[in-house]
Amino acid sequence: MLKYYLDDMIKRALEEDIGNGDITTTATVSEDTQIEGTFIAKEEGVICGLPVVERLFEILDNTVKLNFVVNEGALVKKGDVIAKISGSAQSILTGERTSLNFLQHLSGISTKTHEAVKQVYGTNALIVDTRKTTPGLRSIEKYAVKIGGGSNHRHNLSDGILIKDNHIRAAGDIEQAVSKARQTATHMLKIEVEVENFEQIEEALSSGADIIMLDNMSIEDMTKAVRMIAGKALVEASGNMGDKNLSEVAKTGVDIISIGALTHSVRAMDISLRFSY
Repeated sequence: MLKYYLDDMIKRALEEDIGNGDITTTATVSEDTQIEGTFIAKEEGVICGLPVVERLFEILDNTVKLNFVVNEGALVKKGDVIAKISGSAQSILTGERTSLNFLQHLSGISTKTHEAVKQVYGTNALIVDTRKTTPGLRSIEKYAVKIGGGSNHRHNLSDGILIKDNHIRAAGDIEQAVSKARQTATHMLKIEVEVENFEQIEEALSSGADIIMLDNMSIEDMTKAVRMIAGKALVEASGNMGDKNLSEVAKTGVDIISIGALTHSVRAMDISLRFSY
């Protein structure tokens, strides 16, 4: 993750939350008040976002001290201390909500990814994310997927050619879409085609697709599709995978399972910041 991307995200988040100033804190807490606190896990999960929290307080007030008790990517239990913080009470109170928003959200993504990866353990299936991310937060959300043990699909539209249903309709058919893509794609780019039935699989194979995405297929149909493709292309399972038994999906023999729910509807992990008296 490039530093200037991270700094931009943090500054925008702080500006959004602080507005013209933290009037509650400045009205109730004196400038010279110093305080200590701890970030505590209120449920089991995979911790992600510690570098973001660290950078946030560096930007907000570089005199605030952070001591991380666990490492990035650590699996913690309810009640575990994640980090200790000390310094200006005003600065810590002002940054509290934004730091927790990042930490809870990213840890939620890493935790959900970790759970998905566990389900396919022992198979060859790779758990990957999608572009169904929060606008402006894609780079750190995809980072959280990797911390959770998953892998990244395309980061953006320039990363690879993925011909989906609307591309196929606009181009005419799968053969025409793949043919046009081959004419413009460099040798570095793979061509993936989304299919919905066995007829489209045959068309994608005859067109020379490198990856075939099986969209919203049943376990039985995925099993048959993998046999049809027979190693001539990589096979990706997609479509509401967050609601499916991933172990069963992986056992069909697919190479990749893409899950939009890793980022687009993940539940934040419950983490709190408690001050010492």
